[in-house]
Amino acid sequence: MKPRTLEAVLRKAARTFPAIVVTGPRQSGKTTLLRQAFGKSHRYISLENPDVRGRAREDPLGFMEAHPAPLIIDEIQYVPELLSYLKTRIDEYRAPGQWLLTGSQNFALMAGVSQSLAGRAAVLSLLPFSFAEKIGRGDRTKDPLAFLKPRTIMQAPIKMTLANHLLRGGYPEIASRPRVDRSLWCSSFIATYLERDIRNLAQIGDLRQFEVFVRMCAIRTGQILNLSELAREIGVSVPTSKRWLSLLESGGQVFLLSPFFRNLGKRLVKSPKLYFLDTALASYLMGLHDTETLHGSPQFGHLFETMIITDVLKRFLHLGQMAPLSFLRTQDGLEIDLIIETAGKLQAIEIKSSQTLQPNHFAGLRRLARDWPEHFAGGTLISASAETFRTSEGFQHLPWAAALAS
Repeated sequence: MKPRTLEAVLRKAARTFPAIVVTGPRQSGKTTLLRQAFGKSHRYISLENPDVRGRAREDPLGFMEAHPAPLIIDEIQYVPELLSYLKTRIDEYRAPGQWLLTGSQNFALMAGVSQSLAGRAAVLSLLPFSFAEKIGRGDRTKDPLAFLKPRTIMQAPIKMTLANHLLRGGYPEIASRPRVDRSLWCSSFIATYLERDIRNLAQIGDLRQFEVFVRMCAIRTGQILNLSELAREIGVSVPTSKRWLSLLESGGQVFLLSPFFRNLGKRLVKSPKLYFLDTALASYLMGLHDTETLHGSPQFGHLFETMIITDVLKRFLHLGQMAPLSFLRTQDGLEIDLIIETAGKLQAIEIKSSQTLQPNHFAGLRRLARDWPEHFAGGTLISASAETFRTSEGFQHLPWAAALAS
């Protein structure tokens, strides 16, 4: 059992909130985490079992009587109407940490939480392993920005190659068990996701066409989203493409990084960037299955960027914090891969998959520092190079593994 960063946040929330809702994609470790942390104090029941689910739908009051708190209810999205009955129980007995719920983050579930459990539940997100969690350091992540602070950067050698991390991703089953066949696991995950989650969520129509849509999103990871182009390639309308993308977002499969919106006196690109949230699934859908093919692929740089961006996202979410992340691209050529805004100041991060560093790799940081010095808090380049250094202009370079492990 690798320690998860979210566990400390969970325990803290359980001391004050009557209910906790842990959302995230299937197989990200939600059930394992709750049973590990609260298995001795809480009973457990799963609504994925059709018989249990049927009883909960047919007789919710009887179900609640038969399964009193403290209780872990797994896969609550299957019977979201239970949330109204939970509200009544909480209002009758408002003790902290009584109801622990897991579920895929979808529209029905979150709408039910907002309507029934507002002010009564802490809503937390658990994505697949961050890199620190994957190497057993998840409990050491206390500050989402620690990787930008030289004194906290991991200095010990890390025994994991970049290719291995990209190809096996962060889902606990495949990331922590080398004997699990990657291709078989990924194909099974996608089939389960399509059949159980997507088919239950909405009327998709042609499920095979939706699977092509998923594959096209994976190919576009790390790139500016063009919904019209995507819809045209799949052969569906733009509204359909937008609805399908929302399903992938709410199911924890993709993440849209918003463009930086503050006025810089420049024309800004206003479309978001699309990121697949797990590089194992993304690379599998791209047809990349080994180290040689991965490194030779034109998608390698986009996968490397995806790995960094999603790992930073996980650091914030697994600490129970909103992620103030964006990217910057202007019509006159200024590009910054990641902007982290805190207290009105901007941390700018450039991401390069190359092991050979060039002076122009710092060009975007240099321009931003020059054009907006009053808000510029620092610039960092993260790459596949093993060097750690600071330039004469004050920018720092960090190797990817040392930064993400910190």
